[in-house]
Amino acid sequence: MPTGVSPKRHSHHDAPDTADAFLKLAGLPAGHERDTLRAEIVEAWLPMADRLAGRFRSRGESFDDLRQVAALGLVKAVDRYDPALGNAFESYAVPTVTGEIKRHFRDHMWTLHVPRRVQDLRNRVRIAHQDLSQTIAGRRPTVAEIAERAGMSEEDAKAGLEALESFSALSLDAEMPGSDDGYSLSDALGFADPALDTVVDRESVAPRLAALPERERTILYMRFFADMTQSRIAEQLGISQMHVSRLINRSCTRVRNQVLREAA
Repeated sequence: MPTGVSPKRHSHHDAPDTADAFLKLAGLPAGHERDTLRAEIVEAWLPMADRLAGRFRSRGESFDDLRQVAALGLVKAVDRYDPALGNAFESYAVPTVTGEIKRHFRDHMWTLHVPRRVQDLRNRVRIAHQDLSQTIAGRRPTVAEIAERAGMSEEDAKAGLEALESFSALSLDAEMPGSDDGYSLSDALGFADPALDTVVDRESVAPRLAALPERERTILYMRFFADMTQSRIAEQLGISQMHVSRLINRSCTRVRNQVLREAA
């Protein structure tokens, strides 16, 4: 037992009597003596922190990691506790340590962001589901049964059940169930078709193209749809290649300016 801590017990078997130690700690200046007494107080309360960490077993996190998080919460409680307020340290430490553990789950364990209210619903639904599974044989509990057991509406029960699936995410490289050819989740996802932009552009310029003089429409069709060279167009229309080039540039500039002006 640390020298500054009394073996007297309180409401829990792991709650030592550190009232005098905290009073002494509050009056000590920064230095070796204060650091030593602070470490003794933390050590005395570690069994309580471990007990609180044990409440969160089987939730996807290792117990060793939970103990470390609980110990961090305990250190914060020791540093922030003010014995002058008259409250027992235990009444302050328990919610501080528990809050630190819950914050760890909220910040580090949820793959998808879920509001705190939904996280609470998830925990209540999970407990109700576990309890009902022990009393109902041969089938899964219904939403109505879970809602009644958890004391919530069926809508909240559904939200909690959905949140159960949000605690972890499936990798896009994961193989789809029933697939034996390596077909993964990413293979089932759609993608943006780059041709959609072309469709939008064509629909935007169509009225402007239709308003061009017939010869200019013909030249643009031969160049961009029939994929003819300027020299071949010039030969077929009996004009110079330079004139063809000038008409193409003029027509394209006119259509582009009209479309941009309408968009603006």
